[in-house]
Amino acid sequence: MTVENKAASKAIVDHLIEVHNKRRIIFLRGPEHQEDSYWREMGYRASLESHNIPFDPELVWPGEFEREIAQTTMIELILAGVEFDSVFAGDDDAAFGVLAALREMGKRVPEDISVVGFDDLRSSLYLTPSLTTVRAPTEEVGRVAARQMFNIIRGRQADPLTLLPTEIVIRNSCGCQTT
Repeated sequence: MTVENKAASKAIVDHLIEVHNKRRIIFLRGPEHQEDSYWREMGYRASLESHNIPFDPELVWPGEFEREIAQTTMIELILAGVEFDSVFAGDDDAAFGVLAALREMGKRVPEDISVVGFDDLRSSLYLTPSLTTVRAPTEEVGRVAARQMFNIIRGRQADPLTLLPTEIVIRNSCGCQTT
């Protein structure tokens, strides 16, 4: 049971490349060996490849799906002089840390750096700027998982894999002007 991580990640990175002409996109991945993190990175890489942008390992760093770790990582990258024009945070919590780090380091979002996330946490809408993200149906994941568990308990067949659809939510942090 999971959400469509790869296609959604590819779509949001495609948006940064195609609409905002971004080429140096930091990817803050989630925990190593975690399935969502893996597929989100595969979507990031697929987008770069489809736009003939070489994969640069210097642009992939741990965010661990954690605000504080993402914030620390971003500050370290800026202080190390890593050049980038945008950030795809592996989830919205990490994106919150990215926004805090950029603000702390005197960078403006989206004027200097575009930022996008994944999950569409309720508070993502209320950030300044509001966060462009992927809406993942996390409540539906729980409902479908419960139905699968009841099927197993009742001796019925459970679906081996259920991918729930996601949706790109365009807000201001990528550079789009929305209301």
